[in-house]
Amino acid sequence: MKTVSLREAEADFSRLVEEAARGESFVIAEDGRPLVRVVPAETEAPRTRRIGGLVGQITVPDDFDTMFQDEIIRMFEGEYKGKPEP
Repeated sequence: MKTVSLREAEADFSRLVEEAARGESFVIAEDGRPLVRVVPAETEAPRTRRIGGLVGQITVPDDFDTMFQDEIIRMFEGEYKGKPEP
């Protein structure tokens, strides 16, 4: 990986960015001390999702799609006698 001085990076920034976009990473240094590493954005590994990562840790009741159905219907019909609103 090549190293360029901060002054050179300021002077030839467009060219250096084009080179990095083609996969040629480089380091910008000042007084021989590395400051930053420039790498192409495509080199970042994509985040992957792990399907089934919670298998066995979560259970869904068989009647999930009808849970509290009667209560919900009463709420919509104005017949619900639950907790009073504050």
